[in-house]
Amino acid sequence: MIATDKKTAIIKDLQSHKTDTGSAAVQVGVDSARIKELTEHLKVNKKDFMARRGLLQLVGKRRRLLKYIAEKDSQAYLDLIAKLGIRR
Repeated sequence: MIATDKKTAIIKDLQSHKTDTGSAAVQVGVDSARIKELTEHLKVNKKDFMARRGLLQLVGKRRRLLKYIAEKDSQAYLDLIAKLGIRR
């Protein structure tokens, strides 16, 4: 599980205004941090299939949110994937 202070740092970095905690960009950032943690967990625990299923669900959710951002504003999409280090 992602630490609270790390999550608030991600939210502050990606929010578009002061009270923005649930926009698509913020959700993508938080999901990316969770994906990184789950990936590291699965490198150690290769047989944890429930964690693998959760990882695949998170990747699908992030993909759908990125698709929404790309359709809405392509420049914001390009900026977001550059900031998070996600490949197209």
